[in-house]
Amino acid sequence: MLKKYNQTFVKRLGDKKLGRQARETAAPHAPKQPAADLQAATAPQAAPVTTEENAIKPVPYKAGDVVTLKVVRESDFGVFLDAGTGNTSDDILLHKLQQTEPVKIGDMVEVYIYLDPHHRLTASMKLPKMKEGQLGYARVLDVTKDGGFVDIGAERGVFLPYSEMRGHVSPDQKVWVKLYRDKSGRPAVTMRVDKDIVQASRRAEDVKVGDMVTGTIYNILDDGFFLFTTERYIAFLHRSEVPAKRRLDFGEQLTCRVAHIREDGRLNLSLRPQKENALVTDAAALYDLMQKRGGRMPYCDDTPKEIIKEKFGLSKAAFKRALGHLMKEDKIYQEDGWTILK
Repeated sequence: MLKKYNQTFVKRLGDKKLGRQARETAAPHAPKQPAADLQAATAPQAAPVTTEENAIKPVPYKAGDVVTLKVVRESDFGVFLDAGTGNTSDDILLHKLQQTEPVKIGDMVEVYIYLDPHHRLTASMKLPKMKEGQLGYARVLDVTKDGGFVDIGAERGVFLPYSEMRGHVSPDQKVWVKLYRDKSGRPAVTMRVDKDIVQASRRAEDVKVGDMVTGTIYNILDDGFFLFTTERYIAFLHRSEVPAKRRLDFGEQLTCRVAHIREDGRLNLSLRPQKENALVTDAAALYDLMQKRGGRMPYCDDTPKEIIKEKFGLSKAAFKRALGHLMKEDKIYQEDGWTILK
């Protein structure tokens, strides 16, 4: 019985040995590593060292910039300008059509940067006439469902958002605008220029009542129109000083008579002739009107001023002066609230 027990023990011991050998022979390609080597293999790999020479640089320019860049290579359709990133794929195209004069490799060229239809940075030697933050009196190129586009002298029109428009804007209309960058960094313009024009203005000098000045409308209120004159004066044109059938809009250029010089150096203007001249003009207009109405009209000295303003575009004082002139010439008389030709 003892013999049988010893045989069983030896058999089990041999089975364990054979099992260990089988496991070792099953993976001969994965020898056991020392502890130090195992730690090195499982530790995280160190990041590669980035030097100034191999660092990836972003393009330092954006649409709307005016910069001076070096011509680094040529192609059949233009030249490429160094974008300063060290990567030739970032070089900026200056197409032959956007060159105002021939250029060659090595030249330093001043250019305006804008986005082409594929939203790639592109250069043009046609430089804008306005800088960021500046005011300009510019022409509207087009108006689309997204907004307008204004000519600032650059290769492409600059965006005028609907939120920055004033009044009804139409193509070919000239308006006062300020150049800025929107939240996305692209150049844009706004017609909200009141504060900027005040800063750019100066007090009226060397001007007197009765002089004629020329200006353009930059703001419109219920009472009238603000103009910025060629002398950089701020002037106000009240609606009562505008002929009744005259319609004025933003950007419109007017030549007006100085009616008053204010203490703050601003001007009050009029599009109406002076009283002595207006008297004759208004009287002639009323006389012609009565002739067309069969020699009668249901208006007289006692007609309310609101009706006179609505029907004739005149103040009541101007209306009465015109009627008085016609009476003095013995051309009319008044009866029962009517004015009648003789």
